[in-house]
Amino acid sequence: MRRCVGCMESKPKAELLRIVCSDGILRRDGDGLAPGRGTYICKSALCIENAKKRRAFNRAFRQNFSQEMTDDVFKKLTEEIEDAE
Repeated sequence: MRRCVGCMESKPKAELLRIVCSDGILRRDGDGLAPGRGTYICKSALCIENAKKRRAFNRAFRQNFSQEMTDDVFKKLTEEIEDAE
């Protein structure tokens, strides 16, 4: 079980997307094996929006990421979710 940074609900790992911070760069971890600190988010546009409003990645990784970097990650996640539906 892992906790989503958007809705703060615990869900099975398979139902969530892993975001990893490696060398100060945020990216999606497709296979769940990438090195670096990771956090999880639901495959839901609502959770992505909540995480963006709450600055959840900054808090989860204890770093201040630039607005462009986080916006890019949120945009890619949203597109990925829309493509999967």
